[in-house]
Amino acid sequence: MSKKITKEKLREYLKEYFGFDRFKKMQEDIIMSVLEGNDVFVLMPTGGGKSLTYQLPALIMDGTAVIISPLIALMKNQVDAMRAFRSEEGVAHFINSSLTRKQLNQVKDDIVKGKTKLLYVAPESLTKEENINFLRGVEISFYAIDEAHCISEWGHDFRPEYRRIRPIINEIKRRPIMALTATATPKVQDDILKNLGIPDAKVFKSSFFRPNLYYEVRPKVDPEKQIIQYIKNNPGKSGIIYCLSRKKVEELANILKANGIKTLPYHAGLDSATRTKHQDMFLNEEVDVIVATIAFGMGIDKPDIRFVIHYDMPKSLESYYQETGRAGRDGGEGVCIAFYHPKDIEKLEKFLQQKPISEQEIGRQLINEVIAYAEGAVCRPKMILHYFGEELKEPCNNCDNCLRPRPQFEGKPYLIKVLKAVVAVQEKFKPAHIAKILVGKNDSSIKTYKHDKLPIFGSGKDKDAKFWESVIRQAMINGLLEKDIENYGTVKLTEKGREYLKKPWSIKLVEPHNFEKIDKEDEDSMEPAMGPALATADQQLFNLLKDLRKKIAKKEGLAPYMIFEDPVLQDMSIYYPITLKELTNISGVNKTKAERFGQPFVELIKNYVEENEIIRPQDIVIKVPARSGLKISIIQSIDKKMDFEDICQAQQIDMEELYREIESILRSGTRLNFDYYIDKMVDEDRQADMLAYFQEEGLVPLDQAIEELSEDDYEEDEIALMRLKYMAELQKQGKLKKK
Repeated sequence: MSKKITKEKLREYLKEYFGFDRFKKMQEDIIMSVLEGNDVFVLMPTGGGKSLTYQLPALIMDGTAVIISPLIALMKNQVDAMRAFRSEEGVAHFINSSLTRKQLNQVKDDIVKGKTKLLYVAPESLTKEENINFLRGVEISFYAIDEAHCISEWGHDFRPEYRRIRPIINEIKRRPIMALTATATPKVQDDILKNLGIPDAKVFKSSFFRPNLYYEVRPKVDPEKQIIQYIKNNPGKSGIIYCLSRKKVEELANILKANGIKTLPYHAGLDSATRTKHQDMFLNEEVDVIVATIAFGMGIDKPDIRFVIHYDMPKSLESYYQETGRAGRDGGEGVCIAFYHPKDIEKLEKFLQQKPISEQEIGRQLINEVIAYAEGAVCRPKMILHYFGEELKEPCNNCDNCLRPRPQFEGKPYLIKVLKAVVAVQEKFKPAHIAKILVGKNDSSIKTYKHDKLPIFGSGKDKDAKFWESVIRQAMINGLLEKDIENYGTVKLTEKGREYLKKPWSIKLVEPHNFEKIDKEDEDSMEPAMGPALATADQQLFNLLKDLRKKIAKKEGLAPYMIFEDPVLQDMSIYYPITLKELTNISGVNKTKAERFGQPFVELIKNYVEENEIIRPQDIVIKVPARSGLKISIIQSIDKKMDFEDICQAQQIDMEELYREIESILRSGTRLNFDYYIDKMVDEDRQADMLAYFQEEGLVPLDQAIEELSEDDYEEDEIALMRLKYMAELQKQGKLKKK
């Protein structure tokens, strides 16, 4: 049923259908596995390129791929985006409750005639007898279940109808199954595989680390003012602000509107037509910001969301990762800011009291992880990745804890006092009461229980109550204390806490956040994170291209990103393509897109080049622009002084490919300084010897250098690194030839 193709041929299809010259991370291996007829499980973060892993094989294989997707709006976006790449409109369709009978008949006609390669269906539509009977007569290439975590009761977006998918597939016909999700803990993954009946599926797990996302937690002090200031400093950028309640969504949206920010609310209390209208206005760049409950986001594919702000802390790290993952999906700038105050956690804990005991246990654990994330001093992505069972070897150097680390101190004496105080009151009181005992506050509640008579009373009066409450929270983070939700949040010792009292060990604590005021340093820090720098791009041209894209998108009835994504416009503003042929050399532009949308863009660029007397780069013919996709990430990672091993892990490439990409970046004219890594890996004397070799022999091929230098006991990696260092020096001198 599938066509036997080589990886080389697959890359040709990628260029033909989508305009890309290379695959991201594990895309190629996933697609090859699908083409071989395997069941496949794909765990890949938002923005990692999941959609392409089922879109490309669907276009290549005989028959129609059935894509099961949870939201109507998401289907429409994906169908529109697919049609933008192809000249045949019937190549992609969806079946859901929004279609009229006439539209549905047209869809079925296209499928029967073999025009349709991708059919998107909601699980509810899949269960209808009429659709089951129709699909029985269709040649199906495979099934792809998107947002597969919805299957699991342990997932954060559980949808009961998802658990009926496998029986329905059995009714239609068994074909290979793909399950795809951006967030799944090991428990959720097992549940997905078991429920879909694909225990032997080929499993592909990509790293959850996204180096383009900046994470920060800020004290929730006058958050409206902070949010307005941030948005005003970043005009025209798209963003989502999440709130826990509908009331707060409406209030905040009105405040932002009153301050001249183009904003709309989105929550389940709005009628369906209004929600759809607001979402479409956001996709079409008619508004910049959506203020929403968690009901918003699953249904959009917008790749250029530049910030995600949480006005309230979420209920779990899993949902937080899912929501922040909507930022910077195109590999560009993504700022993720959460506002935090301990009182917000108390609200979440109150919600738990109304739930069954079994749910309270799970909920308490999830909330404790959120507290640990918000109050901890560890690298933020490192904590998030740990939650998903992945270890980030080195700090990200792109979060508030890495860039502005808080002072640490020896916590042992303070932790001992806290634990003793909890024991002294028989584990029956809340953190605020324990703090009052330690500072010696003799108020009515203390006197009522005669806690002023305890030996521990006033033993911590050299610190204030806020300090002790922070120590109590950090004791919980370190597993020494836990909250009893049933008993209204009283704290008690864990088994580990009892061990600690018997035989204490060193634990470093961090200076507490001041949740009552914003430091000047914090105020100044709310700046954009590192995205793909436009330093080498023509910013004026980039803005003109964005305006043109918006006009064309409105005329075509498409979201602007479906015309050309931001990285494509960025590369246009670097390489100045003035013909459609040159435009197809830009990554992400295939022949169909160039012919359909490209003419106005190349005309604008041509006029701009002539008016400004611009000398265009001579290497316009290179196939992968120097700042596209992977190269952007590598440039950013080296700027942040990441170890090469961690760059490889984050980008899912091997060291040999990283060396090739760095050479390509250097030859394109972009300067890189990776001396920090070479100095760490190669002894100074050995550096000097190998550099002398290259200065004498010139830029010989790597194979030749390895053959000649390995005789003197130099390692291959050392030689490759020093050859790159020599290239960087040639580039500085203007002597490095471009390819």
